[in-house]
This record gives sequence, structure tokens and C-alpha cells, in this order.
Amino acid sequence: MSENQLPHFPLFINGQWVEGSKGRKLETINPATGQVWATVASAEPEDVETAVRAAREALERKDWALLTPAQRGLLLYKLADLLEENATALGESETRDSGKLAAETQSQAKYVASYYRYYAGLADKIEGHTLPIDKPDMHVFTKPEPIGVVAAVVPWNAQMFLTATKLAPALAAGCTVIIKASEVAPVAILKFAALIQEAGFPDGVVSVITGDAEGCSIPLTSHPDIDRLAFTGGPETARHVIRNTANNFAVTTLELGGKSPVLVFNDADLESAANGIIAGNFGASGQSCVAGSRVYIQREIYPALVEKLLEKTSQIVIGDPLDARSHIGPLCTYAQIGVIEETLNKALAQGARVLTGGRRAPEHGSQYYFTPTIVECPHNDIETLKVEMFGPVMSLMIFDEEEEAVSLANDSEFGLGSGLFTENLARAMRVSQRIRSGICWVNTYRAVSPVAPFGGFNQSGYGREAGIQAIQDYIRVRTTWINTSSEPMGNPFVMR
Repeated sequence: MSENQLPHFPLFINGQWVEGSKGRKLETINPATGQVWATVASAEPEDVETAVRAAREALERKDWALLTPAQRGLLLYKLADLLEENATALGESETRDSGKLAAETQSQAKYVASYYRYYAGLADKIEGHTLPIDKPDMHVFTKPEPIGVVAAVVPWNAQMFLTATKLAPALAAGCTVIIKASEVAPVAILKFAALIQEAGFPDGVVSVITGDAEGCSIPLTSHPDIDRLAFTGGPETARHVIRNTANNFAVTTLELGGKSPVLVFNDADLESAANGIIAGNFGASGQSCVAGSRVYIQREIYPALVEKLLEKTSQIVIGDPLDARSHIGPLCTYAQIGVIEETLNKALAQGARVLTGGRRAPEHGSQYYFTPTIVECPHNDIETLKVEMFGPVMSLMIFDEEEEAVSLANDSEFGLGSGLFTENLARAMRVSQRIRSGICWVNTYRAVSPVAPFGGFNQSGYGREAGIQAIQDYIRVRTTWINTSSEPMGNPFVMR
């Protein structure tokens, strides 16, 4: 198919569908075929300027600024309904763009509607307070106000989910938002922009752009008129982002990578543990920031659990991500294959052993496929236990005692997710509180909800998305002091 026959997706800025100011186009590859399937407009600094200016103006314009919180909530409810109605089409676009299984992209797009409904319900529950001030003749109250213009930087994996965790609370709080979709697979978010427009949000309240670092990301994250930055991505990119925010002092949250541990104790239900481990590593083809890729198994059950994992892995169907029979599809980018292979080679040189997988699988349609892989590790310094590969690779290691398991789990620069499998409730409570991670799943894995905060520690970033507290990250508090005394103000050189 020639370029002029490919689907093309423009930018959405200030309620208009526009090309980048220099007319550049980015090609997006369907990982299942390895072929270009669409083009998207590429934003330039001038386009970023237009989007930010529109967001600033919309923040002050009556058709947004004077909406009541309940009215903002109604718009979010409408957006949720539209998202649910269009989940199948959006999921299919995301699958073609990123290679993620349609079964997951479509169900995730539908479930993500609940995030917009959750924050729609919170919109009119952001309350100020009258303060019991410690001074006579003073009436003091606080009023929550939108923090301002928000830049939401969203990666290609789980993009509908990771957009919702930023956009929903920001809009509920009354902010305006520029979404920077990943240049790798931006089509689903650009299509989602049409639903934002259909829902009735005023022009400029939400813009969706994409582009490379020089043309889009750097101008956006360093723009002096950005008040709040919500970023999801890798730690190295985050360091650049933090340096960029020196130009605007934007309030910033970072949801970064992970290398999550899963601990399996002797008393665990092995069927449940095996399913949790498979879900945590091979779900989404391993392309998840909470992938439980460090699996520590107590010695007595190690042989039995490994046998069960190998049996389940042998039954995994690799194939076209649009085919409902597929369990694992292609990886999103070719670069990931290189990282996986390099990491595996180092691990083998360190004494690790590949129990299954460990190779490319081009027979399934492109060079983007990689077989589900299990690595047995003799010690905790093996490369596959350290590097976030963003692919279907899990590493297994034996432990003997609880204290050792906790120490192994915490031997990481990351701290996003964790899991443990045990039938001992006291142990579950004890160990889950000792693992240094923002999330801990007990006897389950990779579950999310709009009600539950999501975020990590250390190199996994800071701040939380989702949950009731997240909306507070998108407001500023104004404090007003009113002197109720009929007497004139006293000595001007003494603080009251």
C-alpha cells in the first residue's frame, strides 16, 4: 500500500484537526506484520505553543471556567459512555498500532470508562474548609481551584488506561490538558480525541499531540505556561523531563518502570500461583511496568511449581493479536527484541539457564515476535533479574526463609509492584508491608481499579495515580482571610 493510501491521523489542537506546522509525518508500524500501516502528523514547537496557549485561554473562558463541578462531571459521564460504546474500534486501532492483544485492548478500553465515571462522581466533592483560626475577629476559609494547564505524557503500552488516570482527575478538577501521545503508537489516543470533542468539552480544554523529542516533548515539558506535568515512561526519559521542568517549576508526578518481585511460599496454592506468575509476565506479552519478572520460590515447592509453569507456558498460543485465540502477540518495537537478547546472553554467561523459549519467533508473521521465556537463576545478580526488558521473560530463583525472600525482593532499584502467594494470612500481612513497593498483590496479580492508588518508590517514580487522593494533585488551595472587626487595623509593623 502506498503512503497516500495509508490511513492518516492529524493532531487535535484547540478543537481543530490540524497537520503539524512543518507538514512532517510519522509512520507507525503494525508489529504483527512489521509493515507501516498508518501515518500521523508530527507536532513542532509552534504547534505545542498553540496547544498550550489554547489551554491557558480555555482555563479562563466562561464556557469552561464557569461550569459548576457537577456540570464538569456530566461531561465526564458522557465521555465514559462514548468510550464504552467505541471500545471495540479503539481497541482494534491500539492493537494494530502496538501489537497488544485485541482481547485486552478492547476490554481495557471498556473498563477504563469506569475511571471517567469515578472522577465524574468526585468532581463536586472537592471541598474547601472554614478554618478554626487561632485569631479573634478573623474569618478564614479555603477554596480548591484547578491547578492550571496540565501536560500529560502517555506511553504506548496501556495507553487508554494511562491516559484516564491523568485526564479524568484533571478534568474533574477543572484543569485543561495537553495529552502527548507516544510517537511509537499514537493512533488510539488521536481517535479518542474525537470522543472528547463529541462529549462536548469546549475547544482548547483538551488537545492531543504527538511527535519526536525536539519537536514536541521538550517544548511541551519545558514550556513556561505548564503548571502540572503527569509523566509515564522510562527512568532515563524522566531525568530529561525533570531537567525540563526547571523552566516552569511544574508540579510533577512520575510513573516509571519496574522490576517487580513475586514471592511464592511453601503453603501457596500452586495452581493460583502459576496463573498469577503467567499473568504477571506473559500478559500483555510482558510489556507491563508491573510485570512480576523476578519470581522467588521457596525451595520445597520449587520443582513442582516450575513443572507447572513449564506446562502452562507450553500451551501458550503465539499469534496475530487480532485473533481471539492468541495469548501472546508481537512486541511493540524492534528495539525491545535487541534488549531481551542482549540481557539473556549476559545472564547465560553469568550461569543462568533458559528452561524454555529464549528465541525470536518470526514464523508468526514478523521479526517482532518473541517466545515466552523462563530463566532459572543461581543467584540474585543475574542480568535478567536486574534489567526491565519489557518482554515475555520471567526469571526464577530459590529461597529458603521468609527473611531471605524479603531481602531478595527489596534488592532492586525499582519499587512499583510486588506479589506474594501464601495461604498464611499473618505472613501475607507481615510480608506485604515489608516489601518496598507502591503496590502489593496477595494471591492475585495485575489487578487495577479507579478506586485504588497506583504508583511506586525509588526508580519507579513518585506520586500516585487513581484513587480519591489523585484529584488533589490537580488542585491548588486558595486561602482567604477576612477581618470581621469594626476596629481599624493595628500596628502595621507587627505580624498579626
